Amino acid sequence: MGCSIITFPSFSHLFISTLLLLTTLYITPQISAVRYPIDVWPKPTTFHWPQPQAITLSPEFTISAPPHSYLTPAVHRYLRQILTEHHLPLVTPLLNLTGGPPLTTLTIIISDAAAPLTHGVDESYSLTVPSTGASAVLNAETPWGAMRGLETFSQLVYAKPARVACGLYISDGPLFPHRGIMLDTARNYYGVEDLLRLIRTISMNKLNVFHWHITDSHSFPLVVPSEPEMAAKGAYGEDMKYTAADVKRVVEYGMEHGVRVVPEIDMPAHTGSWAEAYPEIVTCANKFWWPADAEWTDRLAAEPGTGQLNPLNPKTYEVVKNVVRDAVSMFPDQFYHAGADEITPNCWKIDPSIQTFLSNNGTLSQILEMFINSTLPYIISLNRTVIYWEDVLLNADVNVPSSLLPRENVILQSWNNGPNNTKRIVDSGYRAIVSSSDFYYLDCGHGDFTGNNSLYNMPPGSDQGNGGSWCGPFKTWQTIYNYDITYGLTEAEAKLVIGGEVALWSEQADSTVMDSRIWPRASAMAEALWSGNRDETGKKRFAEATDRLNEWRYRMVTRGIGAEPIQPLWCIKNPGMCNTVHLA
Repeated sequence: MGCSIITFPSFSHLFISTLLLLTTLYITPQISAVRYPIDVWPKPTTFHWPQPQAITLSPEFTISAPPHSYLTPAVHRYLRQILTEHHLPLVTPLLNLTGGPPLTTLTIIISDAAAPLTHGVDESYSLTVPSTGASAVLNAETPWGAMRGLETFSQLVYAKPARVACGLYISDGPLFPHRGIMLDTARNYYGVEDLLRLIRTISMNKLNVFHWHITDSHSFPLVVPSEPEMAAKGAYGEDMKYTAADVKRVVEYGMEHGVRVVPEIDMPAHTGSWAEAYPEIVTCANKFWWPADAEWTDRLAAEPGTGQLNPLNPKTYEVVKNVVRDAVSMFPDQFYHAGADEITPNCWKIDPSIQTFLSNNGTLSQILEMFINSTLPYIISLNRTVIYWEDVLLNADVNVPSSLLPRENVILQSWNNGPNNTKRIVDSGYRAIVSSSDFYYLDCGHGDFTGNNSLYNMPPGSDQGNGGSWCGPFKTWQTIYNYDITYGLTEAEAKLVIGGEVALWSEQADSTVMDSRIWPRASAMAEALWSGNRDETGKKRFAEATDRLNEWRYRMVTRGIGAEPIQPLWCIKNPGMCNTVHLA
């Protein structure tokens, strides 16, 4: 495949220039508390800039890189952005320009161009920007690390005419290999363009996973070729479906941005929408979720929208295997999310076949075991690692023994009980993805979506509690930034935590608020999982992160992302004046 490659400077020239710069940089002591005139978000693990200055960027600036099916589009994309963005920071960087010639070239060197985008791929890179006008150099082990370095370089460019921070060296790489955002597109529909914008912003923030919760009880928008009636009857409308072509576009766009797309087809609960096509395989579909005057334990679902697959019906597995097979064919990632959360006992109990099973001394956990035993080996046979929500193992009422969940093939995602459930997962020997609702749920704090609820009929002066939000209060960026996802774990246990995901469930969200609900709060997690939330002394750095996040949020806005503000503009224009005197 073709790629516009400019003539490389001689290797000896690159080596000598880099060596001279590094010699100067490494003999200069680095003060960790220094606030640089230009910042990169997430903060790099190593940022040496002993004499902050800038160099003009040549109007003919170009990027030289080896041809690659996904890196090449990224290079072209970043080159356009670098030459046209002309970002003007809210606080003008106090940087003198060098008297040397302008920077004309960024040269990318890749060690392993064949490395696939998969869990654990090397995303590290180093970046050298000399002050002499010689070529800047981006070294990366893989194309995916080069994409991270390109993002960093783009954030060092500002002003019109364009200039770039120089005389610096960055060495960078993530603390956690799995850093993602989960978006629910079943409760409310999001257009493909919205998903592409999300992926673009995920990449900007050096996150690397889009966990796509595609289906739920409320709708089934994914067009499954072998089961076309699922979307034909289960989607909200003809224009609210995701075709195979849509999925391919999303997946390819993710590859071009270094973002893996992990699908979730939740089952056996959260499947009421399946009943539109196959009512015989779904229990308690289209029932009122919580009968009047009933106890909470008598509910049929965790929220409006009932229905669970019936594991006793052989037809269930015919449909499930068709859905899984087609989903796996559309999504090439090695991870496949199979849900398995929030089994509601009464939804199964009202089914006659299940009643008979229970009357013969069967249990609900045995019914779930049947389902897992009949589906997990099939998904594994398709060469997938299966992610389940923690419930499949940790739920107190309906669960399966760990003997049915092979640790080499199963990852558990935590969402309840904060760090306690993370510890229970790793204590059981499983890899964990952390999405604790106490810290990482972005939908929390917006009230409740049920109507006619007498809980809100309170006289003035009443304690409003969490305002009707089960997981309130709202999770601020500071709450997210300060969460250590390996809190309370031993060193050995912490190694089983592969990363985290913030989650936007969509009962009260759609494309009109997607950007502001996610950004810049997800940016806070992005830095915490990339380079950590502590400085070199071990102190939490959320205080100094505020000004940096303000600038990064503003830059995202100029790039077309509707990220919400975290402070008044006055605070940014008057650095330090909005801080408290309380030291962390």
